[in-house]
Amino acid sequence: MLSRLLPWLLALSLSATSCLAAEGELRYPRAPQGDEFRPRYPLALLQLALDKAGSALRIKPSRHPMEQDRALLNLEQGTAVDVVWTMTSIEREQRLLPVRIPLDKGLYGWRIALLRKDRRELLRNVHSLAELQALRAGQGHDWPDTDILRSHGLPVEVSASYDSLFLMLRAERFDYFPRAVLEANAELAHVSAGDLALDQHLALHYPTALYFFFSRQRPELAETVRAGLELALADGSFEQLFQQYHGADLALARLDQRRVIELDNPLLPVQTPLQRAELWYRP
Repeated sequence: MLSRLLPWLLALSLSATSCLAAEGELRYPRAPQGDEFRPRYPLALLQLALDKAGSALRIKPSRHPMEQDRALLNLEQGTAVDVVWTMTSIEREQRLLPVRIPLDKGLYGWRIALLRKDRRELLRNVHSLAELQALRAGQGHDWPDTDILRSHGLPVEVSASYDSLFLMLRAERFDYFPRAVLEANAELAHVSAGDLALDQHLALHYPTALYFFFSRQRPELAETVRAGLELALADGSFEQLFQQYHGADLALARLDQRRVIELDNPLLPVQTPLQRAELWYRP
């Protein structure tokens, strides 16, 4: 009898050990090869929040790389990942549990354009939304930005592949590639962008936020990270980390010297904490 039970007991023991290991990990979407530079700041901030909250959880990449749509679906279903950071929208906040502290201080809503270098002055004389409507933007097919731009009559060409957007810009499938000010310089440095340049004249602005999102089945994870972020805001370590990773990006963007076209964001949830001035960047 005991001999027949041993394999079952061994399997049960291994399963329990596996569950304990999983409970000590917070899984995030592994970046596709070549894009490993992109999540460095969100991951550093996530670990800071866990440390501030006194959590023993340690972050770990998912087994396989994930594009955004797949990561959000896995998070909603409670498989493969435990946290995703992404721009908020009404639809995403209905599906998932947001921690409403913007990792980006709202700067994902400040967009400057990547251009072909031989067209680097394309936006020099664009002063209004009507003038910008004559040009085509490029965006990801599942990015909230795509709907925001289109809601203002701006033509947008889309792709399911982030990397292909740079190829499409080079091939003039669209005219400009609006990027968050926290992304643009790093992207130029990592995509062999000798034939691309950063526009120096214009910025688009719409209110939005980059949040950590969790499954609605794991509210304790969201609360742990929320508490840690609040402590980091209070003691200044949030700001210190933000400046460490993005202070140079802001200086190079020169937002205070650009013409700004203001756009509404029809996807912005009413719960967005716009009244908390300490959470947002002001140029």
